[in-house]
Amino acid sequence: MRLLIVSDLHANAAALEQVSQEADAVVVLGDLVDYGPDPEATIKWVREYATYAVRGNHDDAVASNGPTFAGGSLAWVAEETASWTRSRLSQADIGYLAALPLTASFSFGGAAFLAVHATPADPLHPYLFPEASEHWSTELSLTDAEWLLVGHTHLPFALQFGAKTVVNPGSVGQPRDGIPQASYAVWEDGDVSLVRRKYDIAEVVRQLETTDLSAGARARLATVLRTGRR
Repeated sequence: MRLLIVSDLHANAAALEQVSQEADAVVVLGDLVDYGPDPEATIKWVREYATYAVRGNHDDAVASNGPTFAGGSLAWVAEETASWTRSRLSQADIGYLAALPLTASFSFGGAAFLAVHATPADPLHPYLFPEASEHWSTELSLTDAEWLLVGHTHLPFALQFGAKTVVNPGSVGQPRDGIPQASYAVWEDGDVSLVRRKYDIAEVVRQLETTDLSAGARARLATVLRTGRR
């Protein structure tokens, strides 16, 4: 049994096109929108292919007309693109984002999974990085699931703690680990593979240039896409 795990699509349809859909089920860990030029296409893809999907902080912000709570040097870009995204989407798409659950528990291939965007304790906001072993142990104590699937940091990793494993597939649309390629994960009969795929970054930058985002936001986003760093 093969499970495709994707997260942080960030309205990057060109990157999403390179993700293999050869799977028995698909789980999406949130942040379908913001930062990228094509939120409609990413939402359409999730509607069509996702077996399970949860809401990310950017999805929540667009749906609620609230802040993204993004941190660091991209915080201002997050707020600008959230406003722009909101103006682009239909009420049906905004309603879809609003209706996404914060968590999804499911069984697949004989194993139990919990899917969240950030952490079980707070599904939307904390950035918990792979080196935070003590914090992950605490988070894992909150679930009986053998597999905890998370996104949010845009950093791919798989960490084992006894009989439980945390998997972050990284970001399809805006990787930030220095490798500017779409990142996702595949779970197959208990084994996890972290996968990278090249995509046409120049085309996405060109699409960004056709938007009415500010010149500063377009330039900042282009740098992140080309370098794979925030």
